[in-house]
Amino acid sequence: MLSAARNSRKLSPNTLLIARCLSTEASTTSSSSDLQNLPPPKHPGSSPKPKSRASMYLQPRPAHTAQYQPLHDLPPTFGRNQLLPVSNSTRALLESIVAQFDAPIRYAFAYGSGVFEQDGYGANATTSATTGKTNVNKPIDPNAPMLDFMFAVTHPAHFHSINMHQHPSHYTFHSRVFGSDYVSAVQAITPGVWFNTLVPMNGVNIKYGVTTVDNLCSDLLNWNTLYLAGRMHKPLRIIKDDARVRLTQQVNLTSAVRAALLTLPENFSETELFERIAGISYTGDPRMILPAENRGKVGNIVKKQGSQFKELYHRLVVGLPGVHWPANMQYIQQDISPQARSLHLRKLPVNLIFHLKQRYGVQTKEEENQYWVRLAGDGELPEMLNREIRTIVRRPATIQTMKGVISAGLGKSIKYSTKKISKWWKGAGAGSTNKSDSS
Repeated sequence: MLSAARNSRKLSPNTLLIARCLSTEASTTSSSSDLQNLPPPKHPGSSPKPKSRASMYLQPRPAHTAQYQPLHDLPPTFGRNQLLPVSNSTRALLESIVAQFDAPIRYAFAYGSGVFEQDGYGANATTSATTGKTNVNKPIDPNAPMLDFMFAVTHPAHFHSINMHQHPSHYTFHSRVFGSDYVSAVQAITPGVWFNTLVPMNGVNIKYGVTTVDNLCSDLLNWNTLYLAGRMHKPLRIIKDDARVRLTQQVNLTSAVRAALLTLPENFSETELFERIAGISYTGDPRMILPAENRGKVGNIVKKQGSQFKELYHRLVVGLPGVHWPANMQYIQQDISPQARSLHLRKLPVNLIFHLKQRYGVQTKEEENQYWVRLAGDGELPEMLNREIRTIVRRPATIQTMKGVISAGLGKSIKYSTKKISKWWKGAGAGSTNKSDSS
């Protein structure tokens, strides 16, 4: 035994290290650090699939056709006001379209006149589209409104790479030539969205925007551009849910209520509240000045979607201090004292507060509460809020309009603009007809 010990001392350090590693691999127990480095176990029901080109890419979460599943990261009832119902045919159509994308999508919603009816736009897209089954070759109904989608993804270059391989016709020729890195770089330009428009799927034309989850949540919280947050002030149908977006969207909806209340008098109707909220994203939008959008769009949205707006906002409004809105009433009363309004003012999104402080001047020797009460008591505060919201919206909306020519190409841009101008003329004609009828 002494000779064996002397021989072991003569072994080199490398030899001892190799022996120790071999003995560790043969051990039946592992340390906690070793376990953390192991790959996750496979699902019990999973079986190995043959290797193919598509197996190189991540697979999306399936769209649930049943009712929404509760999120594990949030209480099951949190944000239930966001889960607006639609008809079974509309739900089936929306989910069947999103299910066709192989690229991973974390959060998806549909919005616009194709999902929720708007006054002057006729019925939604499902009145003439066959639903329930995927039918890529179904002819497009020219009278059906275009369906608008927004996809929030984790890695935009990854998404566009997979999507460009699966749906090359969705992208312009120059986008395919430059590749997914180019598309994601253009997408990153403020306000951080890439649109593919006039895409035929399942018997309807769709337009879908792609953004990142980080960009979406930042805009919902801070109103950096109001491009995404403003769209989500209005009714939408969630197709793929995400706990983080659900949480920040609830903050966004509450911020919209606070901003609207600060511009409204002591007594007002729910229609006035909804129109004020719906109009936030259009304030400063260059399309509302040019003949590229129906100027009566805000009124058209609220007129047909009043019940959806009430579902979105009623519980949030009655939870705010100083606001009285019985569920069976259409009129709202609020406390307009400077003390009560300051509670709304100081909790506005940080980017809007920054703009207001630039206008009013930052707090100096004044106590914080006195500073906010003084600002809330200013008679010009409603106009000041509208002006600063207009400033926030204008630049990103203008940039995105110019980006549309790059993402859609000249041909689709002209076709899309022609449809918008046609809607604008119809809206103008309807407005003049209404005026003559009322007189």
